[in-house]
Amino acid sequence: MKNRNNQILAVMHVLCWVAFIGLLIKGGAILVAYGVSLFNPQASQDLYQGLNLLALRQYSFWHYSGSVSFIVAMVLLQAFIAFLVIKVLGKIKLEHPFKMEVSLLLERIGNITLATWVVAVLSNAHTKWLWKRVDGFEGELVSVEFIFLAGVVFILSQVFKKGVDLQTEQELTV
Repeated sequence: MKNRNNQILAVMHVLCWVAFIGLLIKGGAILVAYGVSLFNPQASQDLYQGLNLLALRQYSFWHYSGSVSFIVAMVLLQAFIAFLVIKVLGKIKLEHPFKMEVSLLLERIGNITLATWVVAVLSNAHTKWLWKRVDGFEGELVSVEFIFLAGVVFILSQVFKKGVDLQTEQELTV
């Protein structure tokens, strides 16, 4: 069973690397497309995978830039979360899983996930505001389940902190 769990952790480590690289590529592609759209406004018609922000670009360059900034921020925050998960998976050992480093990384993941939720809420508020003012604007709302994920990760970080305390106490007792 122990070997199977190590294999699962190894597969998760690889999958997190794939997600991290994929999110970085997506963020880079959006930034490059935005850069092109600065000089060629028609490029905002198909910014990234069919994302059409031409009507918004024609309405206001600043709102267009703000919307793209929200999109890029969301993608890069998700990439950073994936990177932190990679670090956790690299540090965790099933023989002695409770380490202060892992606990602190989990706490940081919770904080970044909470920040991602805040960006998602602001992005959705901006998008809803734009829907009322811009004809032909096709902006999409961002999923805001990050608050639930932040809570779960925070609870896990607290469990790990308690585990570190118990593990340290046990090592001192022996």
